[in-house]
Amino acid sequence: MDLPLIWSVLIATAVMLYVLLDGFDLGVGILTVFADDEAERSLLTSTIEPVWDGNETWLVLGGGGLFAAFPLAYAILMPAFYLPVLVMLAALIFRGVAFEFRHKAARAATRNFWNGAFFGGSLAAAFSQGVILGAFVQGVEVEGRGFAGGGFDWLTPFSLMTGFSVVIGYVLLGACWLVLKTEGATREGARKWARRALIGVGVSMATVSLATLSIDPRVTERWGFTMAAIDFAKFWKLAPIPIAAAGLFYALWRDLDLKREAAPDWRPFILSAGLFLTGFLGLAFSLFPYNVPFARTVWETAARDNALGFMLAGAGVMIPVILIYTAYVYSLFWGKVRPAEGYGAGGAHG
Repeated sequence: MDLPLIWSVLIATAVMLYVLLDGFDLGVGILTVFADDEAERSLLTSTIEPVWDGNETWLVLGGGGLFAAFPLAYAILMPAFYLPVLVMLAALIFRGVAFEFRHKAARAATRNFWNGAFFGGSLAAAFSQGVILGAFVQGVEVEGRGFAGGGFDWLTPFSLMTGFSVVIGYVLLGACWLVLKTEGATREGARKWARRALIGVGVSMATVSLATLSIDPRVTERWGFTMAAIDFAKFWKLAPIPIAAAGLFYALWRDLDLKREAAPDWRPFILSAGLFLTGFLGLAFSLFPYNVPFARTVWETAARDNALGFMLAGAGVMIPVILIYTAYVYSLFWGKVRPAEGYGAGGAHG
């Protein structure tokens, strides 16, 4: 049994679930700045109120799994990304505080402050995650068993580009979530936001994909590209990923067309999640087997097999429990969110 490979799949799955689940509620947080008034802003936050805190469970699982299963990778990557990781964590904390306090603010000035903090925390967390992703993809300088680069090696044009790309992607997820959860003018406004964000996502995916191919020759070789020719034998093996992305993009664009009402409200969110999944798979196939690109593989950084096996037994129990509980919460609060009476004070019911 290849335990390092199993753990890499588990951690990658946890990260992907975090991106999809916390991604949409960070996107909703960013979109609150575009709300027409306080009542609509409270309606937007009510769509994520039952689930936003639980969505962050997958971040803990992904980070904790990296620390436990791949301690060498954790020891190399954390010093390389200290600053953006600290900014991300501070933003998530500040956002969580703002989420609770904005409902309790008695004065308009105080409420505006916490509304701004919720928007700012959501934006900063999303941008930081994108910067970390870009810095991870471009690789870090390693000597022996430690990080040998500088404290700002993560700050590059590529990482800034991925930071903005993740923000746009989260806005798309958040807008599609609002299409699913709201009605009337708010739903129509969310469709407009989603359609605009989808244009940005298409440009971002194309730009980041092309830039990723130029980062390391091993990536271009994996996809079958050289400066002079294309190796179609290699390219066609991975071609279903960009083809699927193009198909999902087209289907989502049609579903978000304001003149079309045939598409069910749940479908844009599923299609946008699928679009994210194709991007994630493209990166995974580009970087595997490295979990410290392009210096250390999953087998070189893994803990001992007895430790991995012991932790796998615990994960085999806990992960299904988390999945079942998450599914139960989402099913419990399924359906449209409508303003409650006296909505200006906050709160809504499904």
